[in-house]
Amino acid sequence: MSTSKAMQQSFALRFSSGAFLAFWCLLAAFPIFWIAIMSFKSPVDAFADSPWDVISGPATRAAGNGLSVIDIVVGLIVLYFSIRWAFTRLPGLVQQYSPPAFLVLGWVFGAVLYAVAFILVFFGLLPLVLSVVNSILGPLGTPVLGLTTEHYVAVWGENEFYRNFLNSMLVTAGVVTISLTVGTLAGYGLARSGSDLAFWLLILALIFRALPHSVLVAGYLPVFINSSEILRPIFGEGAPTLYGQPWAVIAVLVSINQPFTIWMLRSFFQNIPAELDEAARVDGCSHFQAFRRVIMPVMWPGVITTGLFSFLLGYNDFLVTSLLLDAQNQTMVPAIAGYFNRETTTTDQVEAVAAAVSITAPLFLLVMVFQRQIVSGLTAGAVKG
Repeated sequence: MSTSKAMQQSFALRFSSGAFLAFWCLLAAFPIFWIAIMSFKSPVDAFADSPWDVISGPATRAAGNGLSVIDIVVGLIVLYFSIRWAFTRLPGLVQQYSPPAFLVLGWVFGAVLYAVAFILVFFGLLPLVLSVVNSILGPLGTPVLGLTTEHYVAVWGENEFYRNFLNSMLVTAGVVTISLTVGTLAGYGLARSGSDLAFWLLILALIFRALPHSVLVAGYLPVFINSSEILRPIFGEGAPTLYGQPWAVIAVLVSINQPFTIWMLRSFFQNIPAELDEAARVDGCSHFQAFRRVIMPVMWPGVITTGLFSFLLGYNDFLVTSLLLDAQNQTMVPAIAGYFNRETTTTDQVEAVAAAVSITAPLFLLVMVFQRQIVSGLTAGAVKG
């Protein structure tokens, strides 16, 4: 598509904007790239003074852990086709085999199945095959790049980091489910309401969202600590204690997230013509049937986009989870912070880095799987309203 001469940017403007964007991308991606390299090195290499020693890993390679040229080439090829398949084939397969009413569950199941298959192939089957190939090739199979996965094995096996992962999934699933359920109903009602009360409710929600998280935690904390005493008249001597349990964190995070969810979903609903509701009502649908059968199928990109932001809130939270959860129910982000204390060794620090790299994998997977819905949702309604 051609651009009119009046709208064409000068070379200096295009160069400066491109250079700024490239610099910003480099600045944002460098920490993730660097800690990913550190997580696969021995402590000596991970904290070496020379950046080249961190990348090449001479001490790691000397210990017999590393990748040969064949390993690097084959690994990059498998990684390329895995990412390409996730972007091109996986969305079509999910839509083909998922019933329309369970499309979201189909996406979740497809993403989890893809992640498990990728881990088994890339970290299980591929190293076994390449080790046999390297032994046959002799000198060509000699490691040229130091790499070890011992820190990941220690984190997920010895330190039982998978428990923290399951706790994070429980908290995140609760936050997303409740936030989207309440948010879609409230956002739809406020978008279709013409009263001034709806406007002031949204303003009140915005003010509530602006409060510091510590204020909400301080307000809920005495209630959770004394919850067994408060609930004793109802449940008797077996009254539960909410403090230290994931349900307490879910309640606080939903309180923090709900105003934002309502605001965002309301903007999406406002960009759906009200004539769709009227047509559904003429065809005999009730208000809820029109909402469920006509409006929600159009709203899925907006719901998925809002759900992603809710997921990030519950997944990345540190303050609420560290204050309200005990050690057994701790989520991943506070658990990583627990690696650093007065008795921390360099090995513990590299294991903390490996754990930090591990928790980024689900985020990349979500963006890869739901990229089309996220882009469609952002362009459809989030910039309007």
